[in-house]
Amino acid sequence: MDSPGVAASPDLFEAENQALLTARAAHAGCACSAPSQCRQALGDLLLAYERLLRETRRLVRRSDRAELEMNQLNARLQDLAAELEHRATHDTLTGVLNRAAVIDLVNRHFAHDDLSLIVLDIDHFKRINDSFGHPMGDKVILGVVACLQAVVPATAHIGRVGGEEFTVVLPRQSGPASERLAQGLRRAIESYEFDLPDGSGVTASFGVSWALPGGDFDNAYGLADEALYVAKRGGRNRVCLAACSLPSLEHEV
Repeated sequence: MDSPGVAASPDLFEAENQALLTARAAHAGCACSAPSQCRQALGDLLLAYERLLRETRRLVRRSDRAELEMNQLNARLQDLAAELEHRATHDTLTGVLNRAAVIDLVNRHFAHDDLSLIVLDIDHFKRINDSFGHPMGDKVILGVVACLQAVVPATAHIGRVGGEEFTVVLPRQSGPASERLAQGLRRAIESYEFDLPDGSGVTASFGVSWALPGGDFDNAYGLADEALYVAKRGGRNRVCLAACSLPSLEHEV
């Protein structure tokens, strides 16, 4: 019996039920007037029709369950596909893009846009791992990513391209504007509370490059990486813009 207030589902076999009721009434009414063979044949037909109707109902219920299970399975497969795609393109620890995804993203943007690339490296990261252990090193990496995410614009893409090395991809943003952004990132990391056991802070060094459409990741990264090492040799915790990363004013953001 249906619960109060719940509409009953429409009966797919209403017409068949009506035909069955009519046949039953005819079978009952012909008890005296119809020959016994005719009445027996009608009775056998009624039984066969009832069995067929019960079997059809059972098959419909099984089909409905199978369809529901298939829909649930398809939804799960879609979720798994999305999860696998995410794992293939994102760093496991931080959730930002991995190196392969950064390379693909940069090369796709270069097909139609100018692009700036910020490369940063955590200063003295080996000392942190050696002194306090890898769990603390992971905590520092996550803290650096939090600083990047808090500062970069919505159009930027963050990637982890090495153990303690990160990139920020900035489509259609000039070298000088990206250099100013990198300074903001540097200050955010410098002032962040990493809670190292010895109370020391964490800093990072930055290299910035800019290139016109038609460039590629290798060249853009190479220029930014060279600028990064200039910053490292200059005392760390600083930003260096690659010398050839000076676009015309129309690209200034």
